[in-house]
Amino acid sequence: MNEDTTINSTYQEQSSQLQSAKLSHKLLLIVIATAVIAIDQISKWMVEQNLPLYHVWAPVPELENFFRVFHVSNTGAAFGLFPAGSGLFTIAAVLVSIGILYYNFTLDEKQLWLRVALGLQLGGALGNLIDRMRLGHVTDFLDFGPWAIFNLADLAVVTGAVILGVVVWQEQRELARQEAQPTMSTLDTNE
Repeated sequence: MNEDTTINSTYQEQSSQLQSAKLSHKLLLIVIATAVIAIDQISKWMVEQNLPLYHVWAPVPELENFFRVFHVSNTGAAFGLFPAGSGLFTIAAVLVSIGILYYNFTLDEKQLWLRVALGLQLGGALGNLIDRMRLGHVTDFLDFGPWAIFNLADLAVVTGAVILGVVVWQEQRELARQEAQPTMSTLDTNE
């Protein structure tokens, strides 16, 4: 068996193991994104209705130095970064959302955690995009001590990025493990 035949059979074997995702798998990303958007928008609405802009509420006064609700507006990126980039972030959110939706429909059914990560990121991006379209800025309100003030959409984006990092790391480890294992054809040619 020559090397080209071995590579081709390995590729065909891996391709046959990849199964096209069912509609329920593909919709998981949409369900997660929708839930993130709903929770994010409800929480922002509650803050906007009950706490004037630039006012603070400490739900537990003894912990105010660690956590408080501080209603602020943010024209920048997550966590208040790049405050003058609202238009750029609007365009980026639309493009990234389209890319995530397209990519979701190309994934095989084994990519559950990747779909969860992308659903969180999509929901967070769209949650903040809704604010930009509705208000011209993003409503932030979660203030944890020394950290920048953020919202639930920002938290979803970061959580999705962490899950994505873990998924990629695990896939790289698995790929390295597979490459380190000698194949049957390698053993046959060495004998």
